[in-house]
Amino acid sequence: MVEMSRAEFEDAVRDGLDQVPADLAALMDNVVVLVEDEAPPDDPELLGLYEGVPLTERGHEWAAGSLPDRITVFRNPTLAICETREDVVEEVAITVVHEIAHHFGIDDDRLHELGWA
Repeated sequence: MVEMSRAEFEDAVRDGLDQVPADLAALMDNVVVLVEDEAPPDDPELLGLYEGVPLTERGHEWAAGSLPDRITVFRNPTLAICETREDVVEEVAITVVHEIAHHFGIDDDRLHELGWA
């Protein structure tokens, strides 16, 4: 397990977001990225979670004033599986891309095919 402060972990998440190509990031709509220490109790090893309505499923009934979709990256489960700070940075970047892909409507099966799961 790697020791890393919350601020350092948040920096790693920010770095992961910075790796998203600008053209792709510009297409993200109404989404916020958060860091939580613990994953939900029903899935304590979860590294990240997308909650919202993917862009591919937003129809005319989806209101522009809706609350933002949420991408949450879980600190402690990530630190638990990593051996070095470099591992954390890499795992966070993969998690960020994985959850952003869900925002664009890409499911886990396709992410596995692409090597992002």
